[in-house]
Amino acid sequence: MSRYRLSMSRPVALVTGGGRGIGAAISDRLARDGYDVLLTYNTSSKPAEMVVDAIRARGDDALAVKVDCADRGEVGLLGQHPWMERGVAVLVLNHGIYRRVQGDALSLEALDATMRTNFDGAVAVWKAVSPHLTPEARMVVIGSQLGTRGSPHGADYAASKAALSTWARSLAQAVGPQGKRVNIVAPGYVDTDLLAGDTVEKRLQREGEVPLQRMGTPDDVASVVSFLVGPDSSYITGAILHVNGGLYLP
Repeated sequence: MSRYRLSMSRPVALVTGGGRGIGAAISDRLARDGYDVLLTYNTSSKPAEMVVDAIRARGDDALAVKVDCADRGEVGLLGQHPWMERGVAVLVLNHGIYRRVQGDALSLEALDATMRTNFDGAVAVWKAVSPHLTPEARMVVIGSQLGTRGSPHGADYAASKAALSTWARSLAQAVGPQGKRVNIVAPGYVDTDLLAGDTVEKRLQREGEVPLQRMGTPDDVASVVSFLVGPDSSYITGAILHVNGGLYLP
């Protein structure tokens, strides 16, 4: 992929976990919005390449790089990537892992792994990229409704998302005087491979729980991210936008 070059006239957006599901939709949407997209993946190289190829087929620019956000060394190298030299206008922290484990059976090792990837990894990416952010950079953290509601079979995931939201709101207060904005998007049920194991009955149950009577799509989330990094949200920072069809109203 190194043979491709970014167009120097377009701003750069960095999307972690941008090669599949919600992250892929965000990467595609930001490219359509006029950004050159640098997206990271960990294990999903082929899906990430497909996202990049689709973006380039339209005449836009993107590049996928392998980064394990739980690995401080790899995150550090991300901060040294040549594209950082142009400045990063948009940072979307979307990566994460979810293991379905009953809360009272959660091991400390599993909790450690989830927090290191989902929370520590997000903070590490921010630290690595922050010197390269443009003066009015926008950041969006992808949280979850579970970060507020909790979950009987995803306590570690819920805890990591709650920590992310609190950290992001604190960061918004710290960097606001610099002209930077930080917001959180908290999806509900979204039709991605995370829920691919649902039976037909389980899917119908989920849809029935949602007042809008359907699952969300990755594009539903991507459109909110597009709004939050655009000019129409210029006076919004430190907010949590719940994208869940009315499933949960905090």
